[in-house]
Amino acid sequence: MTPHATRGLSARDPAARRTILSRGIAILLSLLAAIGAFFLFLQFGWSDGVDAIDLLRAVLIFISTWWLAWGAVQGLMGLTTEALPPRVQLQGPLSERTVILVPVYNEDPVTTFSRVAAMDESLQATGLGHLFHFAILSDSRNEAIAAKERLWFLRLVQDCKAEGRMFYRRRTDNKGKKAGNVEDFIMKSGAAYELALILDADSLLEGATIVEMARRMQAEPDIGLLQTLPVVTRAETRFGRAMQFSAAFHSPIFARGLAMMQGRSGPFWGHNAIVRVRAFAESCGLPELRGKPPFGGHIMSHDYVEAALLARAGWRVRLDDDLQGSFEEGPENLVDHAKRDRRWCQGNLQHARLLLAPGLLPWSRFVFFQGIMAYISPLFWIGFMLASVAAPFFAPPPDYFPEPYWPFPIFPQAETSKAIGLAIGVFGLLMLPKFAVALHATMSGRAKTFGGALRAFGSMLAELLFSSISAPVLLCYQTRSVFQVILGRDGGWPTNNRGDARLTVAEAWAASHWVVWTGAVSLAATWYLAPWLVVWMLPVLVPMMLAPLIISWSSRKARGGLFLTPTDLEEAPVMRRQREILGQWEGEMNAMVDAPASLGAAHVGA
Repeated sequence: MTPHATRGLSARDPAARRTILSRGIAILLSLLAAIGAFFLFLQFGWSDGVDAIDLLRAVLIFISTWWLAWGAVQGLMGLTTEALPPRVQLQGPLSERTVILVPVYNEDPVTTFSRVAAMDESLQATGLGHLFHFAILSDSRNEAIAAKERLWFLRLVQDCKAEGRMFYRRRTDNKGKKAGNVEDFIMKSGAAYELALILDADSLLEGATIVEMARRMQAEPDIGLLQTLPVVTRAETRFGRAMQFSAAFHSPIFARGLAMMQGRSGPFWGHNAIVRVRAFAESCGLPELRGKPPFGGHIMSHDYVEAALLARAGWRVRLDDDLQGSFEEGPENLVDHAKRDRRWCQGNLQHARLLLAPGLLPWSRFVFFQGIMAYISPLFWIGFMLASVAAPFFAPPPDYFPEPYWPFPIFPQAETSKAIGLAIGVFGLLMLPKFAVALHATMSGRAKTFGGALRAFGSMLAELLFSSISAPVLLCYQTRSVFQVILGRDGGWPTNNRGDARLTVAEAWAASHWVVWTGAVSLAATWYLAPWLVVWMLPVLVPMMLAPLIISWSSRKARGGLFLTPTDLEEAPVMRRQREILGQWEGEMNAMVDAPASLGAAHVGA
């Protein structure tokens, strides 16, 4: 059974027309930028003739520019509108029951369950807590952690007086990882609920936000999934603080641009989203791909696929970026970020096998393509740099007198002009949206929530500088991930590191020595083969050779007043309550550990 809704977009629907127009504008502008870069690059070579290597570089520039421009246009489009609540509001009381799913995999149960306790307390304060149950779905393979989970679950139920409202289940077989865990619950126990809120172990939502999500789902029965925009919180390191600021300052604008283009087939990011149980059960059964990992086996980036399957069945998938009170935590150092990104890379490249799956909406296929491009785009930049170094060896001998009877020589256009034009274009596409967001934040007053206009602008510049320095290192990790997948290496599903994120220089060297050698060899090769390009390659190669220092430095705790975010200035009530509960529980644990030692000392003294 499917919802009473038409598949895809109808030109007679005003909302659909706006969606089609937004998509058309974004595609047109990004293509125009790519075409302009293509011909501008070729123009530099007209004087000495265009050869095959010039055409190759121009094609690589076309692809790379299109990808950069697509992101820039999405951000600029997000500045044209504001995030507003939906027009349709629930008439009458909320009646649909919701289960809140908390999948865990070798996580610290004390920290995770303190989040559950804080969310439950916040829900009870709304007066509608009886409509919401919690299910902790454990896939933990570590027996010691699993035993700790069972112990602290009893404490959680006791503190929340939640017998009959909170449940714990540990699978003996974690087939399908998180997606399989959620699917297993939906198929076995989902019939007891109309809605399911899917979280990660580090997710935290205000009770009022959860209730509002349920209200919107009940008000519009054709919505299969409603995604919020999670805010990254509680980062402490320089890397984490920079990422947290960027997510808080820029992501809402880019998400607004995405929301304008989503239509009926919006995104699903795997957590902090609510689904209609019936829709999910009927539409989102994930098959195992034929063959062995990395391209076969269970689908790792399952969220994009589930969103596409819901849209295929006629359900609406919507991003409501106006919803506040949705939080998560992020990696605190570059190495942990790269580990998580490795899993995402494998999952997104798996989507290449789904591009031609029957019945998918065109936009869903385009989303798959975007996900693939997000990881293979560095290959085009690397290809361009390699082709630029090799270009002089393929160029024909210069002809200083190409025009007959012209008495003066015409000298070939220098590679410097190409490099300058390329640098201006790349940095323009990267920086323009961020400067536009900063200007908009200042004019709209939004910058006040980031410590004021001057501090927000300074934080934006600092984040831009840091991202420019760290980008070559991240590019190396991402490129390695792509090649590992192509060569058949399965990255698995590593446990998230939520402990001390600080890395020594030695630890950073162990994780990035190959980046250093890659940068050093590339510099030597460029110096030998194309010395005039060395100065233009230094912004990429120097950070690579300094990778251990960058990784170690950025993993240390941040100092100073930059990178302030709204949650730093005013902590959300559910965040504050979770911190209090966690402090209480950890204090009790420490007291239990210290008690035997105290008793032993007293006995010796007696």
